Amino acid sequence: MFYEDLFEKLNKIGIDYVVVGGVALVLHGVVRLTADLDLMVHLEEDNLSKFVNIMNELGYKPKVPVKAEEFVSAKNRASWINEKNMKVFSFFHSEKPINLVDVFIEEPINYNTIQSDAVKIMSGNVSIPVISVKHLIRLKEISGRPQDIADIAALKEVEKSGRR
Repeated sequence: MFYEDLFEKLNKIGIDYVVVGGVALVLHGVVRLTADLDLMVHLEEDNLSKFVNIMNELGYKPKVPVKAEEFVSAKNRASWINEKNMKVFSFFHSEKPINLVDVFIEEPINYNTIQSDAVKIMSGNVSIPVISVKHLIRLKEISGRPQDIADIAALKEVEKSGRR
């Protein structure tokens, strides 16, 4: 899996996060092409600080022209939301350009709610916390883009089949 090294490190350090977006769809059994990894990381300062340290250590850099450490500040995130209508903070890997990680800068659904219903899915030897199908559908409804509408239909089929 593309991001196995990242998942291993996040788990080892004890970062509070949940996989959402296209990778979550794939991990729930939906066949869909996606290259980026969408994460909800608990927006508590200590957790974010450790998360940013891991991203730096693994060679990920912000797509926007700021230092990764600026992401930790709630004041900065609020400014980016209000002034730039930013939804996610994106990290890219300079040596592996296909590796792109988008992290929500606010919680469209309360993080603790998402985390409490998250499912653990194994990929190789790595346990990955993945948003529940129910909450993933809700996130997709909030976004409402054409791809999200198609994803909702596929997720409802997953729900019907009882796969997750």
